[in-house]
Formats: sequence, structure tokens, C-alpha cells
Amino acid sequence: MKDKIALALNADELIKSALKEDISSEDVTTNSVIKEYKKGTVQLICKQDGVICGLGVFKRVFEILDANTLVEFTVDDGDKVTRGQLLGTVTGDIRVLLSGERTALNYLQRMSGIATYTSQVVSLLGNSKTRLLDTRKTTPNMRIFEKYAVKVGGGLNHRYNLSDGVLLKDNHIGAAGGVKQAIEAAKAYAPFVRKIEVEVENLEMCKEAVEAGADIIMLDNMSVEDMKKAVKMINGRALTECSGNVTRENIAKIVDTGVDFVSSGALTHSAPILDISLKNLHPVD
Repeated sequence: MKDKIALALNADELIKSALKEDISSEDVTTNSVIKEYKKGTVQLICKQDGVICGLGVFKRVFEILDANTLVEFTVDDGDKVTRGQLLGTVTGDIRVLLSGERTALNYLQRMSGIATYTSQVVSLLGNSKTRLLDTRKTTPNMRIFEKYAVKVGGGLNHRYNLSDGVLLKDNHIGAAGGVKQAIEAAKAYAPFVRKIEVEVENLEMCKEAVEAGADIIMLDNMSVEDMKKAVKMINGRALTECSGNVTRENIAKIVDTGVDFVSSGALTHSAPILDISLKNLHPVD
């Protein structure tokens, strides 16, 4: 529920910006063939198997253009959908249906693609204790939508933005002069309610991070064998996270390492869209 509330509170301005991008002054094509109000309806059709996500955003696009637009769905966010399935209908001013179509579908296809890809990756973790996280590798001005889609697909959200948590990466460590110095500086500055996560690239850095009292240790681009050694070294003194080019194709290799979390930028930067269309537009009385 809190994801939907956050989305509702933040979505409108972003959706309006997307609409302004697509309609800078008018929809010339639509206005040239439809001169006045005419009521119509169009079907929302799924063209691929997947997990649907973003229905509320899809609906909101049309409501912003015309509050009288009626959008009705036969599915809910998180439902598995199949090729050829009718997902819903949109009824209202035909000019609104035509002008809002691309923006509404862009959101729905992108979010459903992420939810679908995330669901596939989560399934590869099986019954292991390892949980799947997203990253900040999101499309500008799409983060709230894309991270919501990860949750719908069964994944978890890592920090939302730079104000949301301490994550000491290689360049922070380099700037601070080392792992220990970076952790000490973060502990001295960050509010005590913030956990401190540090990225390590080898077992020596891992040992230093444990001894310095990191709350979470990210094992970045380490071999499977070194990750197993690192988890054993940490021995529950910190949460563990694996990262670095994690995809649907290679995540199965990580399951046996015993890490608590695995983060994957691919969930948001490489997920293909789910093909969905608005079809069979026609006037109604």
C-alpha cells in the first residue's frame, strides 16, 4: 500500500511532464481528423506473456487529459498475463484516447517489462535466503515508477536516492584514503539511524570493513569462491550483498555463496518492455 501512496503523491507532475514532451502545443494529427468531441472506446491488449504493472499510471495519463475518461481493467498490478489477453478498456473523448495512447503505453510497457524481468530473476533464487535488490541505475525521472515495478515483480528496493543511505563505493574509499577511514568518517557524520554499507573488491578490503564495523558489506565483482570465503569471514557480523553485472543469465551461480542480498542494475536498465497495445478503437453512443 505505501508504494501506491508514494506513487500517487509523486506521479502527477512526472506524468504531466511526459505528456508535455509528447504534446508541446497540440496533437496535429488527431485534431486534423477529429474536429469535435466524439465518444469512443479502445481495448488494452497484451501481446506477450508477463507480469502486468503500472495500471494506475496508465489510467492517470488519460484522467489528466480528461477527468471524464473511464478506464476499466480486468487485471491488477502483479497479475500474470498472457498473449492475446484483454486487460481492460478505455472509454471517452476519442481525441483524448488518441493523444494519450503513446504516453500511457510507454509507462505500462516499461513498468510491466521490469516487473516481468524481476519476477524471472527472483524465481532463479529458488528457496535460498538470498533476496533480490534493485539499484539507482534507473531512467532519469522514471525512478519512482521503475522501483515500484521491481517491488511488483517480487524484488526489494535498495536505497531510493543519495539522501536515503550511506553506501561507500570505490571512489569514496579512494577519496577518504582507505576502507577504515571511509567508515570512520561516515560513522562520525551520518545520523545514527543510518546503516553504513561499504563496497569491497577483495578479501583484504572485506577484512578491513568487518573490523571497522560496517553494517553491510557489498562484495563487488568478486569470484564465486572469494564470495564464499568473504561470507565465512564476515560470519554474521554484517549483512552481505553481492553486486557487479548480475543478470538473469548468471544469478544462479551466486545462490550457493550464502549472501543475504544480491543487487542487479539489469532489473531497471536492461529489462525489455512487455509488448502491450491499444487496439480496436471505435465510436460508441
